Amino acid sequence: MRILLVDDNKTSLTLLTKLVDSLDHCLPIAFETPIGVLDAMPELDFDIAIIDFQMPWMTGVELLAEIFKFEKYRDKPIVFVTADTDLATRMAALDAGAVDFLNKPVNPTEFKLRIRNLAALADARNKLADRASWLREEVEKAVSELREREREIIYRLTLAAGYKDPETGRHTVRVGAYSESIARSYGLSEKFCTDIGVAAPMHDIGKVAIPDAVLLKSGKLTEGEFAQMQRHAEVGSDILGKSASSLLQLAAEIAGSHHERWDGKGYPYGLAGLDIPLSGRIVAIADNFDALTTPRPYKEAWTVSDTLTHILGQSGQQFDPDCVEAFKNAVPTILSIMDAERDMDCVRSVA
Repeated sequence: MRILLVDDNKTSLTLLTKLVDSLDHCLPIAFETPIGVLDAMPELDFDIAIIDFQMPWMTGVELLAEIFKFEKYRDKPIVFVTADTDLATRMAALDAGAVDFLNKPVNPTEFKLRIRNLAALADARNKLADRASWLREEVEKAVSELREREREIIYRLTLAAGYKDPETGRHTVRVGAYSESIARSYGLSEKFCTDIGVAAPMHDIGKVAIPDAVLLKSGKLTEGEFAQMQRHAEVGSDILGKSASSLLQLAAEIAGSHHERWDGKGYPYGLAGLDIPLSGRIVAIADNFDALTTPRPYKEAWTVSDTLTHILGQSGQQFDPDCVEAFKNAVPTILSIMDAERDMDCVRSVA
């Protein structure tokens, strides 16, 4: 048990040091001036502090206020040593955060008893803090393992959704990576950015309900076929929305909103502006960028330049202006992802 001692009177400090030395498992850390204590923080470690109330340069109360600026010290038991017995002094000490008083001249027997009691209290607090830290680590570990299982489930579902059409599967993976890049550029939390990168590939999961004749058609869809295709957004939301998993809930939100438009002319619900979930607004841009820059049976791939011009031109109409701005800033990262995908294509073709 480390006991901090602060007293400008050398005789008093020597006495306090000897008394602490006489206690089992207690180590005195002695300072003659408050300035020495301040210079030693925040590396200074102690379990109990015994501070003289009246000192030059600063009082014990003023020193304690400086000590408590560091969070690591705020739960430490503090004892003031003072020759003053008036109520105002004691009230000031208690108000500053002291838990006990010792009157000068210090009585050795009383000192030892009080410090033993405080040492037992500090030891119990330390053990409780260690236990709380262990529990926190265990909870974080369990949550992390659960999140990994959820990610595995989503990954497997994504593979299943793209089984009939390998290109669709690769599209969903790229949309996840692009969405995460846009979210980071937007300035969203690390957790949200990671989660949207995992959940966004599920945006087209509802296409499992679309007939192959429509889903894999190489030509232009008829009006009726397009209406069938539009159902994938609502179906995807229904498939995923009944899960208790926060990741699958996010995926459901994305599936149901990534075809909504900022101007309200999208589907399936005709949402507009900020009524569209932010996740859907982000994925809408990522999905559109990938759809335009990759070849499809019914079209050639657009150039990156033409695609950028189109998306920037749709700011405030099809897309959220703030998300478009985040996309614009994320373009270098997105192009790096595209290049990595092309390299993978080369490896696949050689294999």
